[in-house]
Amino acid sequence: MKMHQETLILRSNGVRVTYHEISKQVKEILERSGVQNGIVVVQSPHTTCSVIFEEFVHDTDFNGDEYLQVDLNRILDRIVPREMTENMDYRYPGPKHVDFLMNMNDPMYPADPGTILNGDAHIRGSLFGCSETFIVKDGKMLTGTVGYMYFVDWDQNRVRDRKCHVMVMGE
Repeated sequence: MKMHQETLILRSNGVRVTYHEISKQVKEILERSGVQNGIVVVQSPHTTCSVIFEEFVHDTDFNGDEYLQVDLNRILDRIVPREMTENMDYRYPGPKHVDFLMNMNDPMYPADPGTILNGDAHIRGSLFGCSETFIVKDGKMLTGTVGYMYFVDWDQNRVRDRKCHVMVMGE
């Protein structure tokens, strides 16, 4: 059994939900692994990010977002509205968590309360999950003709470099 791991670094835009189409990079990692039959796991270590499998849509809006992503964002905005202020219906983040985050002394988490008003991003991440697993047969992922992989950063509060882990296992 072979095992191969790589990490993609993806930059979020910090002003709206960020979608990264990562199918080509994942297929290149599979090819480098040499695995012919097995699985590929694509996973985010971030609690406000997801990996989703969806149809590639050729039409985009003026931001470059595919129409299916725009539609998804519109629906989610109705179900899970963006947390813009601590005076919304969200209980997150509570005072103990704010205190914890403000005292982390970690450059990835600046002591700026505005950056942690992201309860909506946590809920969206929970709804969609952090990973997808794909079957590999004869050196190809069984994703069909129109299926594409997307890394999604639901957090809209700041620009960040995000990690996406890819692990290939098999023979």
